[in-house]
Amino acid sequence: MITEFRLPDLGEGLREAEIVQWHVAPGDEVALNQTIAEVETAKAVVELPSPFAGTVSAIHHAEGDVVPVGEVLIAFDIAGAVDAPEPKREPNLVGYGAAPRSDARPQRRARAGAGGEAVDLAVREAAPHDAIETAPAEREPRERPRSTPPVRKLARDLGVDLDLVAAQGVDGIITREDVESYAARNPAESAAVAPASAAPVAPMAASPVDERIPIRGVRKHTADAMVRSAFTAPHAATFLTVDVTASVAFVAGLRADRRYADARIGIMAVAAKAVCLALRRTPELNATWDEAAGEIVRYGRVNLGIAAATDRGLVVPSVKDAGALSLVDLAQSIRTLADTARAGKATPADLSGGTFSITNYGVFGVDAGTPILVPGEAGILGLGAVQRRPWEYEGGVALRDVMTLSLSFDHRLVDGAEAARFLTDVADVLREPGRAMVFA
Repeated sequence: MITEFRLPDLGEGLREAEIVQWHVAPGDEVALNQTIAEVETAKAVVELPSPFAGTVSAIHHAEGDVVPVGEVLIAFDIAGAVDAPEPKREPNLVGYGAAPRSDARPQRRARAGAGGEAVDLAVREAAPHDAIETAPAEREPRERPRSTPPVRKLARDLGVDLDLVAAQGVDGIITREDVESYAARNPAESAAVAPASAAPVAPMAASPVDERIPIRGVRKHTADAMVRSAFTAPHAATFLTVDVTASVAFVAGLRADRRYADARIGIMAVAAKAVCLALRRTPELNATWDEAAGEIVRYGRVNLGIAAATDRGLVVPSVKDAGALSLVDLAQSIRTLADTARAGKATPADLSGGTFSITNYGVFGVDAGTPILVPGEAGILGLGAVQRRPWEYEGGVALRDVMTLSLSFDHRLVDGAEAARFLTDVADVLREPGRAMVFA
């Protein structure tokens, strides 16, 4: 029986998704919950598991297509299912679920070697990187290497076979650094398998050609959100430059202490903790304007958004209930969330539900800026670069570590005095971390 699978609702009311890569082709045998494709929504790259076990009979959309929710993606030939009753399917993370229809093991197409012959991926995995040989087709291939679309593109550009690259991180995901490191160790192999388009060409006298990049995925979502924010919330901003020498020393002391060295606490984490403490005293900034209900909603907990620059654009995952975390736990949560977002693995739940956000453009050497509010949030704090400057200190002038804080806020919810009080509280903790002890 031919059974069609339609693109499910991937959460948060998203209406479409772009097909990044198919993992199967017509004629492939697939098992229940085997990953059949990667799709990119406006918020994240999501792996689609198969809701059926059977044979792929047709694929209805190509890689790069933007597919509306509810449209047919793929069709399966389900053996022996003509008279079988359809079980009730319960929704899950990606909007569907299914009972097993077959005990068949997942199978993948054999990949071709340099001369066109089939190469067993299990042999590739076991063999040294410089000794790839052909093997019988009946061996079971290993799973496709885990990586993100930008990393796979980099591997293609460098002529690197991802089957030969070992992931260095604990999560098993191959990163840009893994690919570049492998290419540096194996320059001859990379050059041998590099596509013709990557070969050096003689300089051309022709004029540069304009590049047109489709607006979709995260970039489209970010643009829509920023326009919506700019034209719905009356933005205001205030700035404060603060001496953070004590916080720099505090962080250095924690890193030197082997009990906290693994946490890798930095100024970002200290600022995040200061924000959580300051929001207790200025709850107006941890709120949202509910136009439909005619109400201001003040949140009972802080879901702290962390702006992360990724290869796919700017995303803002949030640390849930950040105000209840210790400094160590908060630092670890921020780092894990940012790494997950940059790897393209942040879930829709990670990327929603924030109540206040932080953006750290200081890592790019920028002193100050005016960040745009995340839609629905009352405030966002920008952290500038920490710089060594001459500064007034104890009646004289000394070289001190200084940074500028930039606060953007929704003037419907927050008055200037409240914004100033919040910014001063954050600065007080950064100026003297011990002041956190007296915050209520």
